[in-house]
Amino acid sequence: MKVDESAEVPVLNRLRRAHGQLAGVIAMIENGRDCAEVVTQLAAVSRALDRAGFKIVASGMRQCLASGGVSAVNEEQLEKLFLTLA
Repeated sequence: MKVDESAEVPVLNRLRRAHGQLAGVIAMIENGRDCAEVVTQLAAVSRALDRAGFKIVASGMRQCLASGGVSAVNEEQLEKLFLTLA
């Protein structure tokens, strides 16, 4: 399963945003910022990564529907991917 073209740009944007947020968290820790602020930003990174993952899974579901249905293997793969994010 490949990320379809319509999802690729949004997924990459989310991952780039998460990358920048993670760099910010690292800098916060290095600069001795307050623990609560660090955890808040770390939660934002986590949500951004989750959203990118869900977008990828949704892309796979769309591909299966467009191809005329979900085979048992594809359905199992998608379920496993979805649960990995849960």
